[in-house]
Amino acid sequence: ARTVMTYIAKKCGICFQPPSIILIYREDNKDKTRQRIMPVRNFSKFSDCGLAAEQLKNNPQHKAYLEGVSLRQLKKLYSLLKGHLGGESLAESLEKFRQEEAIDPEEDMNKLDDKELAKRKSIMDELFEKNRKKKDDPDFIYDIEVEFPQDEQLESCGWDMESGEEI
Repeated sequence: ARTVMTYIAKKCGICFQPPSIILIYREDNKDKTRQRIMPVRNFSKFSDCGLAAEQLKNNPQHKAYLEGVSLRQLKKLYSLLKGHLGGESLAESLEKFRQEEAIDPEEDMNKLDDKELAKRKSIMDELFEKNRKKKDDPDFIYDIEVEFPQDEQLESCGWDMESGEEI
């Protein structure tokens, strides 16, 4: 019977020369921090970053190590590599990725196709998890009560008006 090792990912980054994904991790039961270099093969400036990220995450050699790394982060690393291969600077690649991943609050998401909507939802879910306060956070407060200022007159909405009609 083989014992299953669990790895805790600490940092994940990209190396341009030679192209590789680098993972800094710690084994669950040991205090030693280790580095794993995963070479990126058969990837060009025309490759699909999402597909490459999925293939790496599902690769049997690396799967256990990448358990704690999100698919979105791997996709970002591949897009940085793709930009580098296409001649962009790191700053340009980061800005391009940031614009692709930004959520426009004015955008009508009813008009998006299923793939784009799923992408936006994934970004929002990750942002929510990042900002969420958990019970074991040092600044967690159980029952927060907030008083909102009542300076201006409240606007009334048509749907909350009392009407004589019974439904």
